[in-house]
Amino acid sequence: MVIFLAISNMQIRNRLTLQFLLFGGIILIIASITIYFFSANFRKQDFHDRLRNKALSTANLFFTEYEVDAERFLRYEKENQVNLHNEKIIILNLKNDTIYNSDKQGVIKIGERNIEQVRSGQQFTIMHGKYEIIGTLYITNYDSFLIFAAASDDEGYQYLEELRILLIIVSFVCLFLFFIVGWFSSARAIKPLSDVVKKVEEISATSLNLRIFEGNKNDEISRLAKTFNKMLMRLEVSFATQKNFIAHASHELRTPLTSINGQLEVLLMKDRSVEEYNLEIESVLKDIKSLIDLSNRLLLLASTNADGPMNLNKKIRIDEVLWQIKEELKKFKNEYNINISIDESLTDFDQMVVFGEGCYFEHC
Repeated sequence: MVIFLAISNMQIRNRLTLQFLLFGGIILIIASITIYFFSANFRKQDFHDRLRNKALSTANLFFTEYEVDAERFLRYEKENQVNLHNEKIIILNLKNDTIYNSDKQGVIKIGERNIEQVRSGQQFTIMHGKYEIIGTLYITNYDSFLIFAAASDDEGYQYLEELRILLIIVSFVCLFLFFIVGWFSSARAIKPLSDVVKKVEEISATSLNLRIFEGNKNDEISRLAKTFNKMLMRLEVSFATQKNFIAHASHELRTPLTSINGQLEVLLMKDRSVEEYNLEIESVLKDIKSLIDLSNRLLLLASTNADGPMNLNKKIRIDEVLWQIKEELKKFKNEYNINISIDESLTDFDQMVVFGEGCYFEHC
């Protein structure tokens, strides 16, 4: 668990490399253990078969040619070049009398339980130090005999030792190759993502027109690039709208402020009568009201364009809004000819009621 937590905090390239190395190493270790296990099992089975065949062939040769001269047969076995390493053979009759014994050092330790097991026709295999011992029943035309054979498989264990060293060396070499392959493969796999990161770092508020290369594939990185480009498009539109809004708002605010400034400058040029002061002040107040009305409209427009949720809980009649707009336009230019027509299919006035936010007209 600690290893996986440490890997999860790394960079993607290092994480992919170590994950590739970790899982590859686990598979390699499992494969090596499996190979060694089956090799050891094959060695054991093969050596037991060879030991059993050697015991049976020795018994067969003994009873056919050398039964009357056990010492002569013992000398023959010592000179035999196909004997197993440290081979020891004991032949007993059913009365447990020793007929042949090449185990002068007493290596083969046979218990009564083993003898009874072989006498009943069963075979057994046991380990005694470096010796592997088997017991089997040999049946001739006249009688049955108990054969116990022992030998040490030095060559087999040497083969397993060399196999173990070879598997360890191959495992380390393969782990190194896994690391190299994982390092370059992960670099190639995350290169499109690195390109996306570099391109994103180049994009700022003044360069929202830039786009990420989407490629011709339909993988996760390509879909990520497409999604990011769509987000950039929305941001670009939002920034452009905000820029236009500020420009139009500045222009609309400049007109009444310029008018107020000009009227006050003219008013300060010379002394005037009370009536003239009142007229100028009324004109300035009119411009100030117009400025306040414009500010309210801009605030309403800003709240409409805001990303946050709006509380649209006020019922507004669309036809009334249209008539109010007509009156507002007529204030600016009385010569405007504005006609409003409502579809005859709208027989129910409730169909023209919508939920909205506030109202910026003077008589709303």
